[in-house]
Amino acid sequence: MIETRELVHAYDGARALDGVSLTVEDGEFLVLAGPNGSGKSTLIRHWNGLLEPDAGEVLVDSQEVSEDLVAARTRVGMVFQNPRDGFVAATVGADVAFGPENLGLERSEIDRRVAGALEAVNLDGRDEDGVGTLSGGEQERLAIAGALAMEPAHLVLDEPFTGLDEPAREAVLDHLETLSTAGTSVIVVTHDLRDVLGLADRLVVLAAGRVVRNGPPESVDLSGLGVRASC
Repeated sequence: MIETRELVHAYDGARALDGVSLTVEDGEFLVLAGPNGSGKSTLIRHWNGLLEPDAGEVLVDSQEVSEDLVAARTRVGMVFQNPRDGFVAATVGADVAFGPENLGLERSEIDRRVAGALEAVNLDGRDEDGVGTLSGGEQERLAIAGALAMEPAHLVLDEPFTGLDEPAREAVLDHLETLSTAGTSVIVVTHDLRDVLGLADRLVVLAAGRVVRNGPPESVDLSGLGVRASC
């Protein structure tokens, strides 16, 4: 479970988050939506300690994030909008293996995770390719594979479909649905709901740093919120 309690975060005195309280249940598929500048990315960066609250609390599996950053970052896998920022190795396979290796896993388990993660994003057989040779869409898929290989309890993806072609989008969506069914919390952050609304258990919409909608997708009124729900 991920919990934020009256979370406040400000940049140069301007509140990006203004008292956000939100709980993500274990195994829930949650879509976090809202227009650009609504606070979505700021919120999720608190979930693994990349940002510290100015006020309020953030807990992952009942433990405050600030008490154990390693535990939070192991439990909460993150995929951000700019995948290049997260690459740590020269080749595709080595980059995906980096996280599991740092968990001290057996080589056979690392290889299993890498193979499964690359297959999930249609990059299987590309282990030896250089990261720098990948297209933008392929780099996005690689970033997702790196998070999947960690097998986190909670997987958070910030605008994960940017730059993906249709087969890659479908492959990622299928894998996210499989993860959710198996008990992983999946949180997709987006301003465009066309790909994910049908998978969501709950839709939360932020505007101006506050939760303005929260409920089952079919019951949430999106009018006037700057959120794209259909083609």
